[in-house]
Amino acid sequence: MAVRIGNGAGFLGDNLDAPRLLAERGALDYLTLEYLAELTLSILARVREKNPAAGYAADFLDVLKSLTPSLREQPGLKLVTNAGAMNPAGCAAAAAGVLVAAEFANDLVGVVSGDDLLADIPRLLAAGCKFENLETGEPLDLTTVPIISANAYLGAEPIVRALAGGARHVITGRVADASLCLGPAVHEFGWAWNDWNRLAAASVAGHVIECGAQSTGALYRHWQSLDLAHVGYPIAVLAADGGVAIEKPAGSGGRVSRATVIEQLVYEIGDPAHYLTPDVDVDFTTLEVHEAGPDRVTITGASGRAATDTYKVSMAYRAGFATSGQLLVCGRDAVSKARACGEMILERVRQAGYELDDSLIETLGAGVSAPGFAPEGDVREVVLRLSTRDRRREAVERFTKEFAPLITSGPPGLAGYASGRSAVRPVFAYWPALVPKELVKPQVDVRAARDWITNKPAAASL
Repeated sequence: MAVRIGNGAGFLGDNLDAPRLLAERGALDYLTLEYLAELTLSILARVREKNPAAGYAADFLDVLKSLTPSLREQPGLKLVTNAGAMNPAGCAAAAAGVLVAAEFANDLVGVVSGDDLLADIPRLLAAGCKFENLETGEPLDLTTVPIISANAYLGAEPIVRALAGGARHVITGRVADASLCLGPAVHEFGWAWNDWNRLAAASVAGHVIECGAQSTGALYRHWQSLDLAHVGYPIAVLAADGGVAIEKPAGSGGRVSRATVIEQLVYEIGDPAHYLTPDVDVDFTTLEVHEAGPDRVTITGASGRAATDTYKVSMAYRAGFATSGQLLVCGRDAVSKARACGEMILERVRQAGYELDDSLIETLGAGVSAPGFAPEGDVREVVLRLSTRDRRREAVERFTKEFAPLITSGPPGLAGYASGRSAVRPVFAYWPALVPKELVKPQVDVRAARDWITNKPAAASL
C-alpha cells in the first residue's frame, strides 16, 4: 500500500493553477496546501485586525473552486491545508460556501484550532511561561512589546483526529509545515506516535514537498535547462514501512533529481542532526537520496527521536511605521548621485524636526543586493530605494513628502516620481518563543459543509 500526497502551494501567493494541475495529473490520495510563514501570519494578523471575520488565506477559496471538478471525479481525494491561519473557523465557513455551491454540501470539513494563543498570554505568563525570545533570550514584557498575534506550531495529531472523524477537507491554523504530510500518513498507516523512524520519514517527505516547486527544479542552479513555465509540483509517495519517493506529474515541467531534492532537503533546517518538529526530532545526517528513474527519487535511512516538550510560538508585535520610496537616477556618477539624493532627503526630514529611528539607502543596479558582484565601470543608471522605520507615524509621513521636491531642487537626471507618495504602513516585528505543550490544547471540530454555513454545532468535538 502506498499513499500519494501532493503539495500544491508553498506560500500564500503561490501559483493558483498548481493545485488544480496537481490534482488532475497526480493520481493523489491527498492534496496539501501550505500557505503560512512568519511574515504571512503578521500580514494576516493585520487583515484580521481590520476585519475580525477575515484573517485566513483567501487564495484558498479560488483554489477550492478550481478543484471542484477533481473532487467530483476523484471521490477519494482529500485536502489538508493551513489556510485557516488566524481564523480557521471563518475559513471553513467560506470554504463551505464554495463546497455547497458545487453540490458538496455533505462533505465533512474538519477544523483544527487551538494554536492562537493571543488571548491566553496573560494566563500563560501567570503559569510561568516567560516567552523568552529565541534570538535574544529576552523575556516578554507586554508593557514594551505590544503583542498582536501569537500562534503555536501545532503538530500532526489533531489532523489525524480530523481525518479519523471522517473529514474530507481539513483546515488548520498554524500547523508545522511537515505535519501537513505526516498527518495523512499516520492516519492511513496507523503508526504509533512513538514510531520515531517512520514519523521522521514522513516528516522528511513533508519537508521536501512543503515549498512546492522548490523541490522540482525551481531555484535549481541549472534552471536554464528546465521548463519552469510549466513546472510540476511535488508528490510524496509514502509506504507503510516508512519508504519515501518524490515524483511530479508526468509531462509537467521542471525536474525531480537527486540534486533538486537535496537542495530542498537542506533548506531552512538549522542543525541537520536535529530538525525539530512538533511531532519528532529528525536526524537528516542518516538520510540516503537516490535517483530511482526519470523524475523519481527515493529517500531512505530516516531516523528520529522523541519530540521536545514545547511548541514554537510565532508572535508579532507593533514596532512603529515604515515606508519605502524609489527614484530612477540616470547619468554620470549615477551611484554617488543616488546616494547623495538619499542623504538630501534624510537631511530635509531632519530639518523638519524628525530624527528617524532607522533608514536605509540602496542603489539598486550597483551590486547592493549581491555584495561582491558590482558591475564594472561607470554605472549610468540605478534605482535609488530609500526606506525608513520610525515609532512616529507623522515622521514617516513627512519622509514620504521629501522625494518629489528633489525633481526641481536636486541634481539632474531623476525620474520615476509620477506614481505619487509611498504608503505608510504599520510594522509588525517578530518575536519567536517556546511554550510548554501541556499548556496548549489543540481542538478539532468536524461538521458537514452545510453546517459550517449555518453554524450548526458538531455532535461532539474530537
